[in-house]
Amino acid sequence: MPDDESAAHSRRAEAFIRERITGAGGSITFGEYMHHALYAPGLGYYVSGSRKFGEGGDFVTAPELSPLFTRVVARQCRDVLASIPSAGVLEIGAGSGALAAEFLARLEESRDLPERYLILEVSAELRSRQHELLKHRLPHLVNRVEWIDTLPKRFDGVILANEVADALPVERFRIGDPGLEQMVVRAAEGGFAGGWRPASAMLEQAVAALDVDLPDGYESELTPGLKPWVAELVGVLQRGLVLLFDYGLGRREFYAADRSGGWLRCHFRHRAHSEPLVLPGIQDITSWVDFTAVAEAASKAGADVAGYVSQSMFLIHGGVDAEFAELAEREPRRVHALAGELKMLTLPAEMGENFKCIGLTKGQVPVLSALAEADRSGSL
Repeated sequence: MPDDESAAHSRRAEAFIRERITGAGGSITFGEYMHHALYAPGLGYYVSGSRKFGEGGDFVTAPELSPLFTRVVARQCRDVLASIPSAGVLEIGAGSGALAAEFLARLEESRDLPERYLILEVSAELRSRQHELLKHRLPHLVNRVEWIDTLPKRFDGVILANEVADALPVERFRIGDPGLEQMVVRAAEGGFAGGWRPASAMLEQAVAALDVDLPDGYESELTPGLKPWVAELVGVLQRGLVLLFDYGLGRREFYAADRSGGWLRCHFRHRAHSEPLVLPGIQDITSWVDFTAVAEAASKAGADVAGYVSQSMFLIHGGVDAEFAELAEREPRRVHALAGELKMLTLPAEMGENFKCIGLTKGQVPVLSALAEADRSGSL
């Protein structure tokens, strides 16, 4: 159960959403509900002041779990950065700032620092935490980091997004009788309740474009904003690499006939569950990513898919053995802890298989060993 302060915040978020439901005539789509629960000004989960990452938050991401993750990412990106004049790094949604801090620290060690490190962050509270972490860990480099409100018009270098696409609002749909249905959210006593109505023309078109055969009664999700978001990232990139890390699947697995119910996942105090209509504003709501949609959008926007691999394969073929050895030599007392972190990052039953990485490139850039080996892009 939430503490009193968190519960009070959730009640304020609930009141905000109830007002939107009333203004819409009694119901809103699930995607609208998810947007308000996550991004309502001052109230949504990602823009409020609650702690989200790490042991004291709701979940742990790979950069918080271990420096090994980010050090491999930096190791793989340095040749790309070196090959592009005036290249920079742009991180989308930097969370606690752990990835930015370790990335810069690793490249400083090898004297490969980028000219600039941009962070696009929608939460003022997270910006503050990121700045404090960087100022504490890398006071001499913090001035190299710039926080921005919108994507730059043009960018050369590397764009990083770790667990960002999963937080884009989704629409839930059901193959009904006689046609496609769309989930809506209504106000109910003590909270919210879900229901169904005929799908909008936009959602009908998007589901039809999936080109998958789904049985009657099948339920799942679709992320309307995913393709425009990928196209926007690719659009600003003139030359360089986009690396997207997230939990997800190719479309055939995502919409497998035996996967009715979809891929929605909520997190609260390190407990995962599938009840998105509770605790608005204080719990995370996510959905797994359709990486086929990512590849389609990137290709249409003029990028190439450089590779699609599991997180485990990215780390193993990206040099995690060398990074482990270096850290173990530097901090021998942490060897056992590092070994445990490595298992969490790479074992299939942990993060190794569910989390994927897709690399998108524009222009001539070096091939990443982490993407070239065990590439599954043909399955997309």
